[in-house]
Amino acid sequence: MGFSMRRRDVLLSLGAVSATALLAACSDDAPKPAEQPATPTAPTSSAPASQGTVDMAKLVEPGVLPEKVLGNADAPVTIVEYASMTCPHCATFHATTLPEIKTKYIDTGKARLIMREFPFDPRAEAGFMLARCSEDKYFAMVDVLFKQQSNWARAEDAQAALLQISKLAGFSQESFTACLTNQKLLEDIRAVRTRGADEFKVDSTPTFFINGDKYAGALTVGELSAIIDAKL
Repeated sequence: MGFSMRRRDVLLSLGAVSATALLAACSDDAPKPAEQPATPTAPTSSAPASQGTVDMAKLVEPGVLPEKVLGNADAPVTIVEYASMTCPHCATFHATTLPEIKTKYIDTGKARLIMREFPFDPRAEAGFMLARCSEDKYFAMVDVLFKQQSNWARAEDAQAALLQISKLAGFSQESFTACLTNQKLLEDIRAVRTRGADEFKVDSTPTFFINGDKYAGALTVGELSAIIDAKL
C-alpha cells in the first residue's frame, strides 16, 4: 500500500493524524483492528505454523538504509522484524518477548535480529526518523518510544511529546527539527516499507521472517523460542 501523504516534511503533519487513525496503525485493514489481540497469547512450547517462506538470500540483501542489527553476523538464526512505531502489538513484543529472547539467544550468539521500518502513519515515520538520527542509540531510542508509546502516539500534540522524549535522548530543539525535516531520510524509510510490502508481502506488524519463514503477529517467548530451537 502506498502512502497518501504529499512529499512534505513529516514534522508539519504530526498534528494532523487523529488518535482514531493511530489505533488502527497495525494493519492496512484499518476498520478491523480488533481481529488481532493487543497482547500475545499465553506462552507455549509449540512453534506456530509458518505463513510462508521467502528467499533468505534476497531477504538479507542490503537496502537503502544501513541495517540495524542486534547480535552476531554469523549467528545460525536470523530474525528479520518489520515493525511500526505506533503499533501496540510491536510495543508488546519489544516489552514482553524480546528482552528474554535477547538474553537467551541473541547475546549467546545463537540468533541475530534485524529490525526494519514499516510505518503505517506519519507518527510512526517520525519515531523511526528520530531513532535513525540517534545513530548508535537506535535500539535504545526504539525501546523508549515503544515503552512510552501511549504518551506520544495518541497525544493531541505529538510533536511536543516526541520533543520531550527526544531531549532526554540528547536531542536539542535544532537537531530534533533537522531530523524530522530530513526529506531524504523520510523517503528512505518509506522505501524500506515499500520493499517489505512489494518483495516480501508484508502487510501487518509485527511480521517476522526467521531463516526465511514468515510469522505475523507478536510472538510470545515460548513460541519464538520453539521456532529458534528448531532451526539450531
